[in-house]
Amino acid sequence: MTSRPPSFPLRSMALACGLVLGAAAAHAAPDAKLLAAAEKAQPAVIDNLKEMVLIESGSLNVDGLLKMADVVEGRLKAAGFKTERRKATAGAGADIVIGTLKGTGKRKIMLQGHMDTVYAPGILGSQPYKVDGNRIYGPGIADDKGGLAVMLASLKILADAGWRDYDTLTVLMNPDEEVGSLGSGELIATMADQHDTVLSFEPTVAKSVVKGESLLLGAAGIATATLEVKGRASHAGAAPELGRNALYELSYQMLQTKDLAKDIPGATLNWTVARATGPLNQITEKAQAQGDIRITQPGAEKKLAEALQAKIASGKLIPDTETTVKVEVGRPAFIAGDKGRALAEKAQAIYKEIDRDLALTPMTGGGTDAGYAGRSGKATVVESFGLAGFGYHARDEYIEADSIVPRLYLVTRLLTEIGKN
Repeated sequence: MTSRPPSFPLRSMALACGLVLGAAAAHAAPDAKLLAAAEKAQPAVIDNLKEMVLIESGSLNVDGLLKMADVVEGRLKAAGFKTERRKATAGAGADIVIGTLKGTGKRKIMLQGHMDTVYAPGILGSQPYKVDGNRIYGPGIADDKGGLAVMLASLKILADAGWRDYDTLTVLMNPDEEVGSLGSGELIATMADQHDTVLSFEPTVAKSVVKGESLLLGAAGIATATLEVKGRASHAGAAPELGRNALYELSYQMLQTKDLAKDIPGATLNWTVARATGPLNQITEKAQAQGDIRITQPGAEKKLAEALQAKIASGKLIPDTETTVKVEVGRPAFIAGDKGRALAEKAQAIYKEIDRDLALTPMTGGGTDAGYAGRSGKATVVESFGLAGFGYHARDEYIEADSIVPRLYLVTRLLTEIGKN
């Protein structure tokens, strides 16, 4: 049975006025106006979530992504932003939405999230939008439409409050995060370098899965290793001895390199795809394998590439075969550093104001566009300001409705704090 999710509990008048005894000694009282505004905004956030989830916007679904761009651009304009669209430079060719707003302060702040999902067209037929108690289900609702909804609602709350304590406030929403941000990553990196602080709005893990919500201080970079073997074709039945089996050699090289990354701090390698060409009755002439590489320390990919080259050069199974290997880096690793940790600790203190705990996760194996934003180290970057949820990239993706008000409060309070410094 479905129902509208419960609202975040209202704070007592004493708490709102900062008159709480005992707890007040441990942490600051909340900002009563921002908390009230967050509570008031929850129904509109849920409506916005439903509107966006009902738009199928997989990374290759240009029509759906353009509809998403229309929705978010309209909401940015309603909050006073000047907007523009730029075509992604690679991929399906959907739009990047950029919003800018000038203020009267000194800090340049950027907020980023993505409009695309991993789901194929027609997914709503088997995984529809639905509400079940504290959970709201729908494809992409956590990753990353929940993040977009929090971002847009927070900006509207602050606009309505007349907050202008910033030099420039920039929003960037891209259409290709789930496929590596190949058409938007460089723009993210360039724009982030023009700002002091970047908040990224990927989801946090649901409280039903882990003990509490969190912010992310690190995420692995992603690279691809490609092994290619050239052998010699020959008739598999009449003259197999004249051939040089590229598939055998590929298997040998995969096995002798599979554990190389264990000796390289900050790198992992897993061969995940292999293919060969040629007919069934022919000794294989060409074969290729690709491996997933995750990087958690700068420069680890170069050390791994060198180790792969050396290992392959050290020996082969099949004479007269030729093996090459290359490592191509995609999304860079995200490492928040000391500045990011300090900002995240400020966020922890803000969550304490509403009696909630906020963990700081040092590293995850999943990639994030925070890696592009923090690539040069110029901006202070923290990740996972989106809603608490789970099931992303899988079945029955959901968000927890009781994370909406706390996340709105967190983002609005943190932005006002950033503007003060």
